[in-house]
Amino acid sequence: MANGQLNGTDLGVYIGGTLVAYSTSATINVNHSPRSTSNKEDGGWESAMEGYRNWDVSCDALYAWLDPDGNPITNDTLSDMFTAYIYTRTKFELTFGVTTTTSGDTKYVGDAWMTSASLSAPNEDTATFSVSFQGTGTLTQTVTA
Repeated sequence: MANGQLNGTDLGVYIGGTLVAYSTSATINVNHSPRSTSNKEDGGWESAMEGYRNWDVSCDALYAWLDPDGNPITNDTLSDMFTAYIYTRTKFELTFGVTTTTSGDTKYVGDAWMTSASLSAPNEDTATFSVSFQGTGTLTQTVTA
């Protein structure tokens, strides 16, 4: 990846190494929830210490079953993900970022649950879907040397 600002097209959501099909946008959120240590001796000022960390990913994509040539899509589609992860309640490895090995490339990897899926079918417009994933356990950041 070139130095400087990144093109969002280069970042994707991968489930078990497979890119989510026809993705148009993706977001990763990493959060830290400090725990309160406030007490009567704080003079009315809230105090806190480290707490739990969590992460989640969401993705929007075009809804399709076949590629433009009429062949089945080999990437993860909404139908694939629903069957594999929501219906069966299965945890999986999720990667956010790039899967290339160019120096400086960054990716985030961890186990996740698929928590929601929605399908939008507007009149005379492209059908789209949105999916959300909740991380479980450690999120690992890797930067290619």
